[in-house]
Amino acid sequence: MTMSMTSLAGGRAPWIERSLLLALFLLTAMAAAGYALFALHPERLAGVPSAMAVYGQALRVFPPAHIVAGVVTLAGILTWRVRGAWLPAAVTLYLLSLASELLGTTVGLPFGPYRYGPGLGIKWLAHVPVLVPASWFMMALPSFALATRWVTMDRVWRIVAAAALLVSWDLALDPAMSRLMPYWIWGRAGPYYGMPLLNLVGWYATGLALMTALALLRVDRWLADVPTAPLLGIYLANLALPVIMAAAAGLWPASLLAVLPLALAAWVARARTGGAA
Repeated sequence: MTMSMTSLAGGRAPWIERSLLLALFLLTAMAAAGYALFALHPERLAGVPSAMAVYGQALRVFPPAHIVAGVVTLAGILTWRVRGAWLPAAVTLYLLSLASELLGTTVGLPFGPYRYGPGLGIKWLAHVPVLVPASWFMMALPSFALATRWVTMDRVWRIVAAAALLVSWDLALDPAMSRLMPYWIWGRAGPYYGMPLLNLVGWYATGLALMTALALLRVDRWLADVPTAPLLGIYLANLALPVIMAAAAGLWPASLLAVLPLALAAWVARARTGGAA
């Protein structure tokens, strides 16, 4: 399966849709390159104090900016394609994921004990950054669409597959954002790059809840009007940042594990369509 940047940006889609996706990919590339070139090699900036100060600010700005860019891109594409039909799903998933995160940061379930640092901005009840539940929706909806179109149309199995695609993001996200850049801190160390394995169980359980909600809300009725390519583009842009960060830092197993479910889904799609996917 091969896709050019043009196809990921929607092909003949309106220019604003293409622009949003290209801007998201550009921001992803800048953030990943900045980490690989300077965060891992601070000596390259040691002789230029002004550059160190600028990069220090960029390091604080890029992660929340990347979430905002992804959410704005998805919201813009959905609004253009289906007007406000997507809003009930967004609100529902935001509230569900916020509840899950609040439980996690207070009682340690379903992810294990952890807390967020100040790097992702203002927080709900001093516990969960406002941007975090939005990022769940940003990746849950493309995961649901890809599972539906690539893997299976069966309602139960597409929920199972969609949750797996969502969890695969965390296989790189957590090592990148809690081990390499401590945007959240675990209260108890675990075997997966410092992350407790309970976190993966919690992610999958939360993913199942989000995908079930999307199925019950019958998002497929309006999601059919949104092409696969831009949804895949949003998924790839958000997956790429932690994958590249982990790979640059030598955490190759995390990067490979994170892309494996998507590659498997693409292979299934290609097999189902006789190689035309």
